Amino acid sequence: MAENTSAAAEAYWKANIRLVLWLLAVWFAVSYGAGILLADWLDQFRIAGFKLGFWFAQQGSIYVFVALIFVYVWRMNKLDREHDVHED
Repeated sequence: MAENTSAAAEAYWKANIRLVLWLLAVWFAVSYGAGILLADWLDQFRIAGFKLGFWFAQQGSIYVFVALIFVYVWRMNKLDREHDVHED
C-alpha cells in the first residue's frame, strides 16, 4: 500500500512539474522571444498606436504572466481532482 501511495505522489509531482515547466517556457518565449529577440520584426505591427515589439517588452509579457497564473490555478485544480488531493 505504501508503494501505491508513493507512486501516486510521484505521478502527481511529475504532472505538477511538467505543468510549471510548460508555463515557464511559454512565459520565456513571450517575454524574451517576443520582447527582445523578435522585437524588431514585431515592430512592423501596431497595437493601439504602439509598435508590437515595444508593447510586448513593456506590457505584453506582464499580461501573459497574469493569464498564466489563471491557467496554472485552473490546471492545478483539475490535477488535484484527478489525483484526489483536492481541498473541497
